[in-house]
Amino acid sequence: MIILQSIIEALESLSSNKMRSGLTIIGIVIGVAAVISIVSIGRGAENTITGSIQGIGTNLLFVMRGGSEEVRNPQPLTLGDASAIADAFQAPSVEGVAPMLSGDVVISFGGESTHTTLEGVTPNYSQVRNVKLSEGDFIQEEHILGRASVVLLGTDVADRLFGRTEGLTGETVRIEGQPFRVLGVLESKGGSGFGNQDNRVLVPFSTAQTRLLRRNSRDQVDLLVVQALNADSVTQASDEIAQILRARHRTKIGADDFTILTQQDFLDTARTITGVLTIFLGGIAAISLLVGGIGIMNIMLVSVTERTREIGLRKALGARRVDILVQFLTESSLLSMFGGLIGIGLGALIAQIVQKISESQNAAINPSIGLDTVLLATLFSTAVGLFFGLYPANRAASLEPVEALRYE
Repeated sequence: MIILQSIIEALESLSSNKMRSGLTIIGIVIGVAAVISIVSIGRGAENTITGSIQGIGTNLLFVMRGGSEEVRNPQPLTLGDASAIADAFQAPSVEGVAPMLSGDVVISFGGESTHTTLEGVTPNYSQVRNVKLSEGDFIQEEHILGRASVVLLGTDVADRLFGRTEGLTGETVRIEGQPFRVLGVLESKGGSGFGNQDNRVLVPFSTAQTRLLRRNSRDQVDLLVVQALNADSVTQASDEIAQILRARHRTKIGADDFTILTQQDFLDTARTITGVLTIFLGGIAAISLLVGGIGIMNIMLVSVTERTREIGLRKALGARRVDILVQFLTESSLLSMFGGLIGIGLGALIAQIVQKISESQNAAINPSIGLDTVLLATLFSTAVGLFFGLYPANRAASLEPVEALRYE
């Protein structure tokens, strides 16, 4: 009953000074809105990135040159390494291997040109990476043998060059000034998350090797994409690949000149980065809550000063110290709670605006506002009100009735 009466009195007091109460609430609103929007956007970005990584495949491994820092001149990966890993007797847990070359090129058609990523691939790449086409055919063995001038376009590249993504098979584009016939168009995978899979072009490995992406040795590759039999075989496949490469490269124990990454490695790295950024930005946003709390303390001190005679009169009529304390703490808590509730709504609105903007930029982020975030923001804002209202409330409760009544 005492609490209910305190709430009613606090609401009456706050409503009598609407402008001052509203301005005080704004500080809390901004703080809570910033925390809610940043945390939800951060979680949405993490979900987008991890979802994109998971879309790569749960049974893929990526083998790259370079490993231990002790190895000064690591040997490059070669086509011979790819053949050894593809050997079912040496690596029974491996389903397929796709060697790759990769680099940045300029591709043009008519008066349009764009920078994009070029990947030199083999026919196995289609199976290993589960590549799908919206039209045309994938690169075949005869294209490799003949070093054919054919190319598969990503949807972003096709759209920038032609203004469409259909009916392009048979067209001729130029890559670094050399003519290439369009063999087909890759199915869209989305332009966000772990790289932009739509902003790339694929050409036969031999064509990239001899005409577009020069390397130090003829059989050097930039990356080996390895497909394990299934998700449960990834660890075993990784061990088999490591043993094969150690034997071929004759590396010392603990001095590997290669790196094997799995999907889980990418997921862990992405989650760590986005998690740290979210916590960092959320912490900065939380500072504005402290600023709002100081505003509450300031206003409550002013209120105590203005109502000194009222406090003295109440204490003279029998009000206890705890009654005065509860009254002012209730007012400060209500200020912060109202600010927190409005801030939650504003934060959700900001998150939705960011989502719309990201979608218009082809980098969709779906903010995730969890119940834990809402509860944390609400409880924290209320706690801020209690903490910063404690000193003014204690000051009011400590006033002597006689001195308070004599106050002008």
